[in-house]
Amino acid sequence: MDTVKHFLDSHPDMELFEVLLPDLNGNLRGKWLAPSKLSKALQGKLKLPLSTLAFDVWGRDSEACVFDSGDADGIALLDLATLAEVPWLDRSTGQVLMSLRQVDGQMCGFDGRHLLDTLVRRLSDLGLTAVLACEIEFNLFAESLAEGTPQLTDQTPGAQVIAGNTYGIEAMQEASDVMHAINDACRQQGLPVDTLIKEAGPSQYEINLYHQADALKAADQAVMLKRLIKGVARQHGYRASFMAKPFGDAPGNGMHVHCSLLNAEGDNVFNDGTELGTPLLRQAIAGCLQSMSDAMLLFAPHLNSYRRFQKSSHAPLSATWGYENRTVAIRVPADAPQATRIEHRVAGADANPYLVVAAILGGMLLGIERQLEAPEPVTGNGYAQDADLLPAYWPEAQQRFLSSAFIRDYFGEEFQTVFGSIKQQELDEFNRHVSTLEYEACL
Repeated sequence: MDTVKHFLDSHPDMELFEVLLPDLNGNLRGKWLAPSKLSKALQGKLKLPLSTLAFDVWGRDSEACVFDSGDADGIALLDLATLAEVPWLDRSTGQVLMSLRQVDGQMCGFDGRHLLDTLVRRLSDLGLTAVLACEIEFNLFAESLAEGTPQLTDQTPGAQVIAGNTYGIEAMQEASDVMHAINDACRQQGLPVDTLIKEAGPSQYEINLYHQADALKAADQAVMLKRLIKGVARQHGYRASFMAKPFGDAPGNGMHVHCSLLNAEGDNVFNDGTELGTPLLRQAIAGCLQSMSDAMLLFAPHLNSYRRFQKSSHAPLSATWGYENRTVAIRVPADAPQATRIEHRVAGADANPYLVVAAILGGMLLGIERQLEAPEPVTGNGYAQDADLLPAYWPEAQQRFLSSAFIRDYFGEEFQTVFGSIKQQELDEFNRHVSTLEYEACL
């Protein structure tokens, strides 16, 4: 309560709070609350249906989740560590993230924040703490669409025809108003932005968050950053998109996650004083590789997600790893030994950060708990290697997910069933629609 009082004292003109629930697709649901009602919400008097977590990507009920459960209510648990002002809105507004628990006091088995927290605790039981940072790519399009198609905004020479002027300072200057506004809003919300860069695609950019020794906090920050980028972009007349592959012939948007593990003394357990790293590093990598195909639906949750995985696209096609190699799924960046870490390069920017981070931590746990051995690291072109291919299509990933012992053991059978039903509902919807290309080819 002291946190809320201090926040309201610092923002006496606050008109309302957006109480935000990340659903399993990573979309934000919730309610608007008057400041006077926030204290009641903190006392467990704010309810939402548990099925709110299980909406499909269009915000519709998952039939299996709703009717099988009777559509029971859940109790909102507000996380005051995420309390922040919303600087891009015209009216004075605050925001706070929440999770849902069941009315009997048990946490909901398909709440993404709870799932991640469970794996964090499982790591803690081994005396380990994950240190994470997310790198998120996105596009800035014109606010209006042309016949449903996004319109590029990058006007630097050749950007709309050939390339996106990677690391181009002129391109950053062209978008400086919105980029400065994003940076300012991050400071106001306490989001630790590390770097902002121009990426390889036209109208494509990347923002990196600074690492956190708190996996849930790192995922919270990724979710809040995506919301912030969309809000600030809209304020400046842009449409920000985290779609994995907006254009078939342009680079897609990834979400790379850097992760190391600390022991109880705060030492990096991947550091052996050399660039090679410890046996524990290779165990963690082995677990991530072994579980990667089973977790593909978490890294690539939508139909469009799979268009990102193309040869020589900087999106991996196989469960491979290597040192300082951007053609593999797991890269060990060249750095000082005390900063030894993995860079997990599979997830798209369209994925739910909680589920992505949970899948990575679950993979590390699998490798460490079972003392798995990693294969030899890839050198050279990872796309030319004879290695285990990742699921290339959405239905294939769906089948791997639903039959996976890894998902069942590390995420729970309830989550496996609910998330699988959401994705099947979405897949069925796409299958009912005929594309323009099909008409042009076959009509």
